[in-house]
Amino acid sequence: MSTDLTGTDKPSTEAKTGTLGLLPMTALVVGSMIGGGVFSLPQNMARGASAGAITIGWLVTGIGMLALAFVYMNLSTRKPDLDAGPYSYARAGFGNFVGFNSAWGYWISAWLGNVSYVVLIFGALSYFYAPFGEEGNTWQAIVGASICVWLVHALVLVGVRQAAFINTITTVAKLAPIFLFVVLAIVAFNLPTFQLDFWGEEALTLGSITTQVKSTMLVTLWVFIGIEGASVGSGRAAKRSDIGKATILGFVSVLLLYLLVSLLSLGVMSQPELAALPAAASMAYVLESIVGPWGSVVVRIGLVISVAGAFLSWTLLAAEIPFRAAKEGILPEVFGKENANGSPSGALWITNICVQVVLIVTLYANSTYLALFYIASTAILVPYVFSGAYALKLAITGESYGPQEGRGRDMAIGALATVYGAWLVYAAGPTYLLMCAIIYAVGIPIYVQARKSNGEDAFTPAEVLVAIILIGAATVASYLMSTGVISAL
Repeated sequence: MSTDLTGTDKPSTEAKTGTLGLLPMTALVVGSMIGGGVFSLPQNMARGASAGAITIGWLVTGIGMLALAFVYMNLSTRKPDLDAGPYSYARAGFGNFVGFNSAWGYWISAWLGNVSYVVLIFGALSYFYAPFGEEGNTWQAIVGASICVWLVHALVLVGVRQAAFINTITTVAKLAPIFLFVVLAIVAFNLPTFQLDFWGEEALTLGSITTQVKSTMLVTLWVFIGIEGASVGSGRAAKRSDIGKATILGFVSVLLLYLLVSLLSLGVMSQPELAALPAAASMAYVLESIVGPWGSVVVRIGLVISVAGAFLSWTLLAAEIPFRAAKEGILPEVFGKENANGSPSGALWITNICVQVVLIVTLYANSTYLALFYIASTAILVPYVFSGAYALKLAITGESYGPQEGRGRDMAIGALATVYGAWLVYAAGPTYLLMCAIIYAVGIPIYVQARKSNGEDAFTPAEVLVAIILIGAATVASYLMSTGVISAL
């Protein structure tokens, strides 16, 4: 089924492959957002901000992400023919090259995030088997992570519907330890501890409120990545009306959980104590301080289940975007291959080979979870910014709106989502932006080849200028990295 602009469900040939209802679509959104990030929130937020700044950070993120959620809800009904989420919107609104960069950045972010997920799983398991190492990047951990990657790969090849069903189950299972943490943290919450140095004025290393709030931005972005999950998978939705519902339901549920986990932790342990915890699975140490060692065990088991479910969700999303882009001649046709079960097999193989290569690199480069998620978070900014900008463009031009239909609300939401994306670009800082320029520049020859194979010109004059800027920024970044001036760590 698909939805026309009046909101009435009607049959559509575009929906013939749609098999996912509201529950699995919502689970895809929640499962994509709730991964390892929530279990690391206490330390990740406190490492650079006080309780007051963290509260402001969540307020900014909540408003910005809510605007983005409404953007995806609105676009799913106004442009039902665009069924590949951020990539489709960027291409429709701003041309092929911008569309390619949106798909490319989203894809890179997705599979880099998957690397960080499996590293985090084995970092958590080191509590039970020390050779995995707390950072999850020993050879034993890399072997285990590689096995996980290819087991999930095989599962998705069996069929997207079956994988989505398992994702629904893991989404429900992962919420149990988080709810347990929230309940026990409420019981143990101490208001004086929460209020201690509320604005970080005594902590010389935290800096101004603005600096502190900026430090929370990539963390809060990271834990909300996946909000577009229903939009990305909209081509497989049974009803178009479920896409928007799943997006809003998923967002509200996850925002509430994130707020409770990060703020309640500050009432159990002080900001300096939280900041000193290991980055991965810091929730486990907070719960252990409340109930003893069994609390740490419960959280770590929950983390493994949660991250495994998120890994499955992101394997689906990471394959879907390049699959759709290849079908439209924006990526090489190898990404567009589909197997007999309807799974995007070409994109899936390329994605997981990339994951495997970077897993091996983490063993020798000693990369950490935090470094990977900062790079992945920054890489996805382009798709998010252009999604908001496309919604704003539609509202300004009136495209897809009726003659008497009001556009002011949608214009405000689109503008807010775009400004929020721009703020995130600013908060990311020059180091990660330069590193992401390398990621985008590497994709340029792939895009050129894809366009030539379809007998079409690669660039307009304006796009040539954008490509030159990207290559220049990538060159600068490569030089600065080689000389040690900038680093991912």
